[in-house]
Amino acid sequence: MLKPLSRRTLLKGLGFGGIVQIGLPPLDAMFVPKQTVEPRFVFWFNGNGISEKYWIPQATGRDFEFTPCLNPLAPFRNDIHIVTGLDSPAARLPGPGNSHYPSMSALVSGKPYTGRGAGGISIDQAIARKTGDDYRFRSLQVGVSQESFGEAIQRNLSWADRDRPLPPEMLPHQMFDRLFGVRDRASMDRQKSILDLVQDEAASVKARLGRADQHRMEEYLGAVRDLEKSIASLPPEYKTLVDRPEEGGDLRDWPRIAKLQSDLVVHAFASGQTRVASYMLTKCQGLSRFPWLGHTSQRHHEYTHGQVETPRGARILRDICRWHVEEFAYLLGKLKATPEGEGNMLDNTCLLFVHEHAEANAHKNNNLAVILAGHAGGMQTGLHTRTTGSLGDLYLTMAEEIVRAPIGGFPTSGGKMTGLV
Repeated sequence: MLKPLSRRTLLKGLGFGGIVQIGLPPLDAMFVPKQTVEPRFVFWFNGNGISEKYWIPQATGRDFEFTPCLNPLAPFRNDIHIVTGLDSPAARLPGPGNSHYPSMSALVSGKPYTGRGAGGISIDQAIARKTGDDYRFRSLQVGVSQESFGEAIQRNLSWADRDRPLPPEMLPHQMFDRLFGVRDRASMDRQKSILDLVQDEAASVKARLGRADQHRMEEYLGAVRDLEKSIASLPPEYKTLVDRPEEGGDLRDWPRIAKLQSDLVVHAFASGQTRVASYMLTKCQGLSRFPWLGHTSQRHHEYTHGQVETPRGARILRDICRWHVEEFAYLLGKLKATPEGEGNMLDNTCLLFVHEHAEANAHKNNNLAVILAGHAGGMQTGLHTRTTGSLGDLYLTMAEEIVRAPIGGFPTSGGKMTGLV
């Protein structure tokens, strides 16, 4: 009988001056009966807040109706748990900056804004410290919106500690190279595939697998190649736009970039390189325009205030929020479509979708609305729950009961929440 493959088996190939490393997807040969997969965590953020009337369902429990903003999640009804009514008390403590600054610090760390950054470690990093030591990456920080606007508190979601940001990687080609260890110049320039460098080892591993695993491995390596091609097809000026955006300029590729970044997160999880990822779709107090939605006369933050007072402005903000949810739904779909053990990757993942405010126009820090998704740790799903707990209560419960990260406590937590597991 062949020895089972390790969950972290890598295909390795020598490039010029380095090693290409391609982790394998979850294969039947990696699992023994009743083996438990370690739960993963994704901390997902987009900025400014929501339009409550278009976002929050009226009914609670299992019979809630999807609102216009949440409609993209309708296929995932049994995979999500909408939680509303959460409080963020640290956001109301005295301190510098406009409302977005303390709200963002309170959201990620449960502590007041320092004047330079978050007041403490962010929840994703608190989890990563307890779960990430045995992985190639303790955590990954991923971003999409290339706005240069804002202070550190607006541009960073993950914080290693007080005033210590962990900047998100915005460029898919750099994230790809980081995950796959590319050092070969031709591969870095997308002139040839990194698969060329591991084909001999891939053939050797494939010969050890059953037919189903062979097919799964072929599909996975094909997906890696498709991802390479997609990144190679990005416009040549993309990096220039990222590094030095023109005044008033707008990238038109954000939906495309968002999907590439989501694909890379799934590859990182599938190949066992990390258990924790933060995903910053847009910035705190974001100023992006949305040409792919046909909304360019104002920026996001402007639509959340003066523009939202008009029927047309309210509908535009609804469309923007729905796009945010569409991108989140895309990631859920990719995880759910990836087989793992007796189920799929979403079964072993907990995702948390957050904003720095509730109602964007009012800069509300109570009645915050979040979305939990996945089935890690026996998560309760298919529900809308209205609560009076704090973000700290949610984070502590999620970390210890769902992700199995014994963080011991979290600021603003008075205890664990019921009804999540």
